[in-house]
Amino acid sequence: MVKAMSISNRILYVTFLSTLLVTSSFANGKNKTDDGGGGGEDDDDGSTTEEFKVPGTEKTRVTYDGRSLIINGRREFVFSGSIHYPRCPPEYWEDLIERAKRGGLNSIETYVFWNGHEPVQGMYYFEGDYDLVKFIKLIHKHKMYAIVRFGPFIQAEWNHGGLPFWLREVPGIVFRSDNEPFKHHMKKFVTLIVEKLKAENLFASQGGPIIVSQIENEYNTIQLAFREKGESYIQWAAKTALNFNIGIPWVMCKQKDAPDAIINACNGRHCGDTFPGPNKPNKPYLWTENWTAQYRVFGDPISQRSAEDLAYSVVRWFSKNGTLVNYYMYYGGTNYNRTSAAFVSTRYYDEAPLDEYGLPREPKYGHLKDAHRAINLCKRALLLGTPSVEKLGHGLEARVWQQAGTSTCAAFLANNDTTAPVTVHFKGGEYYLPPNSISVLPDCKTMVYNSHMITAQHNARNVVRSKVTDKIEWKMYKEALPSQFTNKAPEPQEFYHLTKDTTDYVWYSTSFVLGERDLPFKKGARPIVRMASEGHGVYVFVNGEYAGSGHGSKIEKNFVFQKDANFVAAKNTIHLLSYTVGLQDSGAYMERRYAGPRSITILGLNTGTLDISGIGWQTLVGIDGEMKEIYTEKGAKSVNWVAATGDKTPITWYQGYFDAPEGNYPVAIKMNGMGKGMVWINGRSIGRYWMSYLSALKQPTQSEYHIPRAYLKPTKNLIVVLEEEGGDPKGIEIVVVDRDTICSIISENHTPSPRLYKSVNGQLQAKSNDVSPKADLTCPNQKKIVEVEFASYGDPYGSCGTYFFGNCTSPVSKQVVEQFCLGKPACKVPVDRAHFSSQKDACPNLKKKLAVQVKCG
Repeated sequence: MVKAMSISNRILYVTFLSTLLVTSSFANGKNKTDDGGGGGEDDDDGSTTEEFKVPGTEKTRVTYDGRSLIINGRREFVFSGSIHYPRCPPEYWEDLIERAKRGGLNSIETYVFWNGHEPVQGMYYFEGDYDLVKFIKLIHKHKMYAIVRFGPFIQAEWNHGGLPFWLREVPGIVFRSDNEPFKHHMKKFVTLIVEKLKAENLFASQGGPIIVSQIENEYNTIQLAFREKGESYIQWAAKTALNFNIGIPWVMCKQKDAPDAIINACNGRHCGDTFPGPNKPNKPYLWTENWTAQYRVFGDPISQRSAEDLAYSVVRWFSKNGTLVNYYMYYGGTNYNRTSAAFVSTRYYDEAPLDEYGLPREPKYGHLKDAHRAINLCKRALLLGTPSVEKLGHGLEARVWQQAGTSTCAAFLANNDTTAPVTVHFKGGEYYLPPNSISVLPDCKTMVYNSHMITAQHNARNVVRSKVTDKIEWKMYKEALPSQFTNKAPEPQEFYHLTKDTTDYVWYSTSFVLGERDLPFKKGARPIVRMASEGHGVYVFVNGEYAGSGHGSKIEKNFVFQKDANFVAAKNTIHLLSYTVGLQDSGAYMERRYAGPRSITILGLNTGTLDISGIGWQTLVGIDGEMKEIYTEKGAKSVNWVAATGDKTPITWYQGYFDAPEGNYPVAIKMNGMGKGMVWINGRSIGRYWMSYLSALKQPTQSEYHIPRAYLKPTKNLIVVLEEEGGDPKGIEIVVVDRDTICSIISENHTPSPRLYKSVNGQLQAKSNDVSPKADLTCPNQKKIVEVEFASYGDPYGSCGTYFFGNCTSPVSKQVVEQFCLGKPACKVPVDRAHFSSQKDACPNLKKKLAVQVKCG
């Protein structure tokens, strides 16, 4: 009867079944795919009936051996993701944790941010964005594990690597060395945090969620700089950590010589191939940072890491004895205010599985979830079996885990050739392996996952101008060059010594007299001011006129400014507004890093080069509007605002008001027409912007800047912009952000989704008789598919948002997809020639692909 069905009736029949399944899951409260990407399947990990108890460990909450972590007496795989509490307003912490759990994680990792908790020596802060205890308790609430990396040096592209600035001024201190002042303050802070977490019963040994802690961070990278004091320091740090007796394992990442009882862990992109392993056989394989992309600094182009490469790395890791992986970052968030390290952009790890706005970035989010599920389907074999390796050809291998005396078996087939696909023969079966991919066979027969063949949906981010905030009436306040200063010295004083990291800015000024015979006689020739600086940038004014600006980079912070200027035969005054873009976050002897102008000379004079470095310099820390806090409602009243003229003057403040954008979408601001500076919303800084520093692609590193809705009121939100270089705010736009464009691209070669299988006592079982490939689409937040924007069954190519027709496509592609999907919150479109058949198939011998792009609304 089914064979006799017409195409349209067959579609209606399958659509009815799909709708029935979706409706059933809603009715039973099992659908947890608010964000899309789950395909509507249950959120179990595929091995919910499995328990791997280790006799004699029941009374120890967390221990380990050479095979795995053992938690509450059971062997566990840990899939963890980094979410840093200060990089997201606390109003959104719980939502992020929930989305991480739906993404297949069972653990959340975070650093502890010393300079956020103790910005002033002896004055502690654990509220708002820095409420560490609240964050850990929310993790516990959602029945997830927590990994806490105490540092207290963390790097993390965070200002000063997390170390408070006041630490630099402790007499005789040397950071991260066998140095008594540093060890005293480090131990004092870590003790404070440990006791605070203990008091709330948050360690696993107390019934809490924290299963692993870290002391120090990637110390091997600088250890040799301190010679014997490096070795003795790391021994001291290990002993200090162990003496806390918190009842859970301690780790050191990138520390190959981690002392006994401290587990050495890997950081990197491909630890399955680069990590030599634990330094003792009784320690498990832990991967504390699997980099989901690459953080960006101003001046960088877009950085990416494909979902395929990331999935390959994590599956390979678990196939080679891995027991824990932590994605750094799973959600990167935002470096608000002045928290980013030197030159690091305000947006942090936007290419993570959850983007800067907390929206799932597909297919990375869903493909990793499927990877975790596929690994869990192999759990019994991996945890109870013995591994072996079989070579299948050049660059081809099978890693097989077999439990002795049973049929429990799991295999991982890897094609390490980066260019050529291959079909391999293994245990009597044929398996197609794309280049640089790994396949998972939980029963050594059935391929349920391949890292290169994505069955999860894709999506594209849309940035749309808000209709509510179409026009902002801008006012401006122009900073005057200062005439009153607070300090004077023979030479320009060192920048950090002056600011103590309370501001990005210091004014330097000096005056000197030139005579007629000093100035060039040649018509049109002008003297040149040259300034060598230790970073990071400067704005130069000569006799009240703006002469220009210069800056360094993340790689080379030092720079030389050189430009002609209008000097006169009389008294000449120079003003330098020196600035930094965050403090350094890594390296040896961080306490000895410096910034600011170093040497200033005037070239092109008839009397030769004039060195004005030592003629006496006055300084003023900060700028006027900053000191008056004119970015707040109260402070704004202390200056005279006038209508913005659009004349692009440097060091100018702009003020306006706007209503909260429509809907509940995330909000951002596009800084079109601006140069460099900072933005405040209702008195809260959303971070630095830098539009004028272009990458090699001639584009700003970051154009949109996140405005958390938690910062907004329904109406009359105050926006204040400090523009340093000179810009016109008329081009600024308030925008809303969504990922309502969802896609799928599936071929006839695709493996079935691991979501279609479960493991029962080590035996693989299909949940359905139909495990054929399907384009699986789910709208976020229970929206419905309102338009099919692209559909092609044939040989389409491209990516979500930019698909293209190939040389052949079924003419009924769009019609078929519309009948399956329009008006529904989710749909599954079979990659089946019967549905897309037509009288003319331009490519009858081609293995077909189905690409679909739909709009949710």
